[in-house]
Amino acid sequence: MSKSDHPFLAAMDFVFQTDERIMFAMKFLRGGELFSHLKTERQFPEDRTKFYVVQIALALGHLHERKIVYRDLKPENILMDTDGYVCLTDFGIAKDLTKSETATTFCGTFAYMSPEIISKTKYSFEVDWWALGILTYEMMVGFPPFLVMNSAGPKPMFELIKKQQVIFPDAKKHGIAMSDEVKDFILQCLSKNASSRLGS
Repeated sequence: MSKSDHPFLAAMDFVFQTDERIMFAMKFLRGGELFSHLKTERQFPEDRTKFYVVQIALALGHLHERKIVYRDLKPENILMDTDGYVCLTDFGIAKDLTKSETATTFCGTFAYMSPEIISKTKYSFEVDWWALGILTYEMMVGFPPFLVMNSAGPKPMFELIKKQQVIFPDAKKHGIAMSDEVKDFILQCLSKNASSRLGS
């Protein structure tokens, strides 16, 4: 991808090689990872979440127009500039789908994997919209919707991803206000059926 590709994608400016290493030169984004900001603040208000989600959706849409499925959306892979705008980075497991209509590789970060990746069935661009729904929930609530904290491995979480409907926090009890529009957006992104998922 060229450096002028998209304002919300962190593209390489150039590549060079030494005797020992290959170096990738990219624009320096002084704001750091979205992950760090979320860890510090725990939750973002709805307006701020929308601000980030719109940019991420535009970046994903641009990749999909180029027939690239990203497959690794998470706060650690979103960098911020000094003005608060975001850029997707780390395209290590992105896949070009121009020659094949679907992918089958089991990959990504467990909490953001869609049901079709977990089930090891064929999948396409819809997996990125699933991950955007997970990320939107996490930015507002503070953790992904199907997260299971135990030592039994990812299997319990995978079962929730495949079968459990999203549970939204009680506004009064937890102090997290989410509009009906945001809840609807998350639910449409997190449709278990990929063909009816928002963005499909």
